[in-house]
Amino acid sequence: MDALAALGIIESFYLETREGLFFAVKGLVHPPDRVIGVVRYVPDADHGSRVRSGMAYRRLYHFPEQEQLLRSQFPHYLKHDPVFQTTLQSVPRTLIGRVYDPRTRAVELCSEQQSHPVLTDAADFIKSLQTRSGVPSSAIGISGSILIDMHRDSSDLDISVFGLQNSQKVYQALQSILQSGSDPEWNRLDAAGVAELYEQRTPDTQMAFDDFVASERNKICQGSFRARPYFIRFLKDPQEIQENYGEIRYSAMGRATIEASIVDDQDAIFTPCRYGVSGVKILDGPEIPIDEIVSFRGRFCEQACIGDAVVATGTVERLENSKGRIHYRLLLGNSPLDTMIKTRPG
Repeated sequence: MDALAALGIIESFYLETREGLFFAVKGLVHPPDRVIGVVRYVPDADHGSRVRSGMAYRRLYHFPEQEQLLRSQFPHYLKHDPVFQTTLQSVPRTLIGRVYDPRTRAVELCSEQQSHPVLTDAADFIKSLQTRSGVPSSAIGISGSILIDMHRDSSDLDISVFGLQNSQKVYQALQSILQSGSDPEWNRLDAAGVAELYEQRTPDTQMAFDDFVASERNKICQGSFRARPYFIRFLKDPQEIQENYGEIRYSAMGRATIEASIVDDQDAIFTPCRYGVSGVKILDGPEIPIDEIVSFRGRFCEQACIGDAVVATGTVERLENSKGRIHYRLLLGNSPLDTMIKTRPG
């Protein structure tokens, strides 16, 4: 078996390339010769605000600036994928210099005395979550800037939970904490926190502020710990999704806006998230029988529940598996215009 494949590199891992770029890994299914991810940090002595081992790095927040940089300076990290039928940011396995595992970093944080406030908060957050949920230490990791030692005093806590059952246990524990209000260190995002989140996401996800607040205010996967924002990404293990690269072929069929009822929300907390839908009405776009809404972006998790009516805008995709079965989905997250808004609660 490929040594890198054996590591189970999936969403929330980071890769450092041989050229010094840092990529955040995306998704659970990857080509045999590359790992799909997005570039997050690049060396930049003139404009970099993050420092690691004496070198300055610039943080790249949005897709357009990421892809512009790659096209102009590092085109080998952009490649058309024959299975997903689009050009993806990805790292050739031959250019991977180092793999950063969020679980290894979490164990390190929790086993040592921390002097930096953000690392202290991160370690205490992880240990508390493990204790309250009863999951093993191997179930929880920390990603983002803390994973690769580029954190600042104001850094958020970017947490990952691995495995279906572990994710359900952590989600239930967190739900109990937030709903009971029994621990003052744990809170839902307040008005200021939601407003700040809106400002961060507007360049990539353009929604009216009132719609954004309605979508975000009751989510369990995000909140604050000791007034520090956190986001928890729930991930299935690759063997739990039962999909190997190339078994399903994806084709974009154009843009669409649909109206639909949510009939399946069992994967709403996971990345990628999935919502089964029925009663679909095409408001704009091709008349195609869509049966699910999917996103690989954490911001669309917990966006709706069974019984909710939603209006969603995204890319229609045709999926065909190795047995010839075909179905269609609406994919959210590839355009700033992609949204899913509840029009009627269930």
